[in-house]
Amino acid sequence: KILVRTILEGSTIVMKAINTNQEKALKKAISVSPRGKRAMELLNITVGTQSISPLYWSIESGSLNCSKAMITDLLTIRADRDNYYYGCDELFRRHPEVIQRLCADAAALLPTLLDGLIWRSRLAINAQRRVNYYVKHMIQDDDGKFDKALEWLVDGQDPKIICHPVVVLFSDMVWGRLASRYFFLGRCYFVFTLIVFITSQSILQHLNEGHESEPQQIATFLCRLFIYLGSMGQLFINQAKHLASDCKTKSFVSVGCIKIPE
Repeated sequence: KILVRTILEGSTIVMKAINTNQEKALKKAISVSPRGKRAMELLNITVGTQSISPLYWSIESGSLNCSKAMITDLLTIRADRDNYYYGCDELFRRHPEVIQRLCADAAALLPTLLDGLIWRSRLAINAQRRVNYYVKHMIQDDDGKFDKALEWLVDGQDPKIICHPVVVLFSDMVWGRLASRYFFLGRCYFVFTLIVFITSQSILQHLNEGHESEPQQIATFLCRLFIYLGSMGQLFINQAKHLASDCKTKSFVSVGCIKIPE
């Protein structure tokens, strides 16, 4: 009975279309769904206590034609007399790691996904068209933390994807409004430590050749102490964090018969 129930509940018209891997069959299957429930028909099927994603199912089974049609359907803007319907929020809420999944298993679908995050007006005013970019979920996740979409795209090592207008826009936003400030402060701190290092090693050492006074020795000691704690201490903390992360995830590299963290 459990097996029969699983087959009956899981064998929806969408899942049957996925098994055929035909875009036309999928469009016909999803066309009967109302606009408000169309997205969840493609993202969530409940079988007993288990939840199955038809989108991920099609990617895992290699039905990329259906996967492309599903992503295109999800990211198509529809409307009725009361509301607009756009499956972007539902897609990223159901699968916040969809960028990572596509980079790993279906990189050919990334352009389709990114193109769906752009809306271009059909009307031109003064030889210009309005364009909307829906990049909220590429920058921030549902918990309010910085999303790893850019990191996943960089790990994919595809220059064409990195040059996509959506990726260029949200990476420029992250750089211009957040990252550039911290990068500049980091470079300023590096220059300051370099000045302190030069002062302790070159300037203070040659003020009184062979006759260093006590204040001079104290200043040299304080400068070197700052360098050790400020530079080497920061490096030690960063390496300790990477060591703890590698040990937690069991990321080791074998060197001869010895395993060391990556």
